[in-house]
Amino acid sequence: MSLDAQKAAARKAALARRREAAAAGDGGAGAARLAEVLRPHAGRPLSGYMPMRGEIDPLPAMAAHRGPVGVPVIEGRGLPLRFREWRPDAEMVEGPFGALVPAAGGWIEPEVLIVPLVAFDRRGYRLGYGGGFYDRTLARLRSRHPVVAIGFAWAAQEDPDLPVGPQDERLDLIVTEAGVIRPG
Repeated sequence: MSLDAQKAAARKAALARRREAAAAGDGGAGAARLAEVLRPHAGRPLSGYMPMRGEIDPLPAMAAHRGPVGVPVIEGRGLPLRFREWRPDAEMVEGPFGALVPAAGGWIEPEVLIVPLVAFDRRGYRLGYGGGFYDRTLARLRSRHPVVAIGFAWAAQEDPDLPVGPQDERLDLIVTEAGVIRPG
């Protein structure tokens, strides 16, 4: 089976697990844990994301961050993401692929990224939706300056047999409602 086919099968299974976890909820435990992990990064530019399709919600942790916060904007296929300034009261509009983006605001270059995902493993690899946006973005940012990439997911999204390719960028941490995973 090709790597693309392996990733497609892993993605399908992980999305089903994510739907179940999202339906059960966590009473805000994941966002509280994420806010605690972000506390030492106060003042550093942070990127988060606008949750969709059962993704665990980082918005409370983003709102609590002391420093600039941005959310990803897709400018085109094959391009890295850019990050527009976000505040809890920002006017949002629908961007590509249905994600909400700020209607206006400046651009930031994050040093700390909250990275959404479909599945993850304990090595620090993630499986996204298949567009490669975060892999390109992390590679570009890491070539410019140190970054901390924090995967944020439901614990049920863990996949010990996650297929990985040469372009896949590793996460520095994974935060779930159940705990913090520090890849070794």
